[in-house]
Amino acid sequence: MLTEIRIDGLGVISTATAQFHEGLTCVTGETGAGKTMVVTGLHLLGGARADAGRVRQGAQRAVVEGRFTVEDVHDSARDEVEKVLESSGAQRDDDDSVIAVRTVGSDGRSRAHLGGRSVPAAVLSDFTAPLLTVHGQNDQLRLQRPDQQLQALDRFAGDAVAGLLRKYQLARRTWLQARAELLERTARSRELALEADRLQHSLNEIDTVAPEPGEDERIVAEVLRLGDLDSLREAAGAAHAALAGSSDGEGAGALDALGGARARLESSDDPALTALAPRLGEAIAVVVDVTTELSSYLSDLPSDPAALDSLLTRQAELKSLTRKYAPDIDAVIAWADEARTRLASLDVSEEALAALAAEVETAAVQVRETAKKLTTARRKAARKLATAVSAELSGLAMGRAKLEVEVRPLAASAQDSAPITVEGAELHAGASGVDEVEFRLSAHSGAQSLPLSRSASGGELSRVMLALEVVLAASEYGSTMVFDEVDAGVGGRAAVEIGRRLARLARTHQVIVVTHLPQVAAFADTHLVVDKVDDGKGVNSGVRALTTDERVVELARMLAGLDDTETGRAHAEELLATARAEKADTASAAG
Repeated sequence: MLTEIRIDGLGVISTATAQFHEGLTCVTGETGAGKTMVVTGLHLLGGARADAGRVRQGAQRAVVEGRFTVEDVHDSARDEVEKVLESSGAQRDDDDSVIAVRTVGSDGRSRAHLGGRSVPAAVLSDFTAPLLTVHGQNDQLRLQRPDQQLQALDRFAGDAVAGLLRKYQLARRTWLQARAELLERTARSRELALEADRLQHSLNEIDTVAPEPGEDERIVAEVLRLGDLDSLREAAGAAHAALAGSSDGEGAGALDALGGARARLESSDDPALTALAPRLGEAIAVVVDVTTELSSYLSDLPSDPAALDSLLTRQAELKSLTRKYAPDIDAVIAWADEARTRLASLDVSEEALAALAAEVETAAVQVRETAKKLTTARRKAARKLATAVSAELSGLAMGRAKLEVEVRPLAASAQDSAPITVEGAELHAGASGVDEVEFRLSAHSGAQSLPLSRSASGGELSRVMLALEVVLAASEYGSTMVFDEVDAGVGGRAAVEIGRRLARLARTHQVIVVTHLPQVAAFADTHLVVDKVDDGKGVNSGVRALTTDERVVELARMLAGLDDTETGRAHAEELLATARAEKADTASAAG
């Protein structure tokens, strides 16, 4: 739920704070007072595009700050919100609420913050999407678009369509990938065959050399050793002779000297000397180890003079690979692995193309069958949606107006990127299925049903949208619904019916309505007014909550500007009494 909004420097509003509560909140005020700026602020919190033209003249920036609680929302919505908070590092306030902030500079630059953390505007949108549904005046126009009508139908159908849509989208993705690969291989068969030949030639060359990981570095080290072989053998031999003695027995080595010294110490009667004998033993052990390692080193040194030539030849083979394919042998081996993978995908033989075509057809069958089930589910939901909305329209003083929801196949175009044949018809396999949806309205009995864009006036379109929202309320996961002048173009009994339905919607949702009709405002649980003050230096607006007496005055003004007459007050009080009675009857019937 949205509990508070603070606006600074937005439009005619210098600084304003509004508290929101459960139920129906109506926002009223004179024309030009800035009522719509409240909705504009909520749009900004929803991640809408920032418009520097909305910044108050003379201000450096506009700031909108909203406080939200998420305890009472639907489980799925709460899960989405928690994921956004966790991924962005946002923190809850002391009262467990979350503060969202959007700043728009006069230079057009925008900043967003969530829970004290700077975030992209898209993250702010992800956070508010499950919590807030804003219907501005332009949303009525969007309702005329086929994609919006399709979304409304799917929203009404709920899980019956959602599960099938996910299966369809997965099958479609698999089909499109396989189809794209088949088209590429077929269209570029000669080019791909040449590429395959080049890759195969390169792999044959690499496999002939058969390099091993790190082999080039090991050969460099070995070549350095062999280049100085005589001096290495001389140094190792001299060290070995010094430790073990010469091989001809003419010279004693260090081991003999150490052994003699230890024997003399061990034969002494002096404890101080005999105590040194073990240490000489340790020294002898070290010398024996070194002597053994020197013997092994000397035996491992190549005795074949051709060993160096063999290594140099191998080094030249490896260098021929590193010149062509990669800077070192490890990278050459990695290139070869990638080339083998690429080569496997370049098979343009008849057998490979036939196998891929079969894979495409198998995937197409899955898309086709899932799309048919999706269409069937949508048509079933369309009949129910049309009946429910038509019933609401009757209650909204539209007489015998009837809404029809038509689900029809979406024909493929001549240059379609994803055509698929379903029951003999060539259709476009779009991201949302093979269907297009059209809302059609017949204004009265016997009238021809026409698309909304051709049959509905502004007031009728407002009522159709409200009727849809009332019907969709059960499946709508946003806990706060905002309407900006949904009652535009209507009046009289229709206005009362709109107020009644908004009040009914507010039993399960927090509803915020910007309205100019007293019949609607009379149903409010909380009534806010936007006041405009012109001090000669400029216009400034603020928002305040009305008491019961102040509501009477405001409703009288909305009725006919009769805020100071007994007639106006009496009419306003009558409206409030009627609304209270209507809400009591509705609550009693629901209970």
